[in-house]
Amino acid sequence: MTLSLKNISVSADDKRIVSDVHIEIKPGEINVLMGQNGSGKSSLVNAVMGHPRYVLSSGEMLLGGRNIIGMSPDEKARTGLFLSPQQLPEIHGVTLISFLHKAHQHVSGAKMPVLGFYAYVEAITQKLGFDVSLLKRQVNVGMSGGEKKQSEIIQLAVLKPAFAFLDEIDSGVDKDAIARIYAAIQTLAKENGTGFLLITHYDAILKYLTPDSVHIMYGGSIVRSGGASLAKEIEEKGYTKLLCADKNDNKNIPS
Repeated sequence: MTLSLKNISVSADDKRIVSDVHIEIKPGEINVLMGQNGSGKSSLVNAVMGHPRYVLSSGEMLLGGRNIIGMSPDEKARTGLFLSPQQLPEIHGVTLISFLHKAHQHVSGAKMPVLGFYAYVEAITQKLGFDVSLLKRQVNVGMSGGEKKQSEIIQLAVLKPAFAFLDEIDSGVDKDAIARIYAAIQTLAKENGTGFLLITHYDAILKYLTPDSVHIMYGGSIVRSGGASLAKEIEEKGYTKLLCADKNDNKNIPS
């Protein structure tokens, strides 16, 4: 089952901010979406998941050939989609394990006793190399940036979506935590078959994982796609120099 974003265009406040984006994600593949601030990356994933601020003016989101673009966010979650947003909300009075217990039941339909579920999630957390004490803390309350992002990966591992959009999962994270997070993503892609679209500004991403596809977004459009070597070019040249070279070669870079 493949997830295809086809000709997606997005507006906000009566202004078009994403134009005709096409990305195809296969099970177990890691796609990376890179670009400068304001290029439309976060707007794209928030829009396709149903954020009310954004208007989808055109396009389809095909999951196994079925267009699910008009579904509500919770319906999309039940079909196997997951979004980790850039800004993570705090949920006071609710522990991560309690939140996961309810979310797992809602998404999967499976009812698991609380103690058995805790043991199940604890084992997953330990396998990923994360601190199990996160499970007893309130969701994102008083957590560091790295702890919040690790919490998101625990949720991802427990809920086992078919496809996941991770918006700057490496932002505000120290190097040790980044290594654990990217190792966990590779494990989940390989063992669970989760297909990923990772949004990142981290141009040294190749130190931690090898993406199957890399896309550069500029001015609301995908202007270049390639393999892991494209991420290497970004690391070596930076966006400005790389895009200027592409424009000089008469490639389709917006003016």
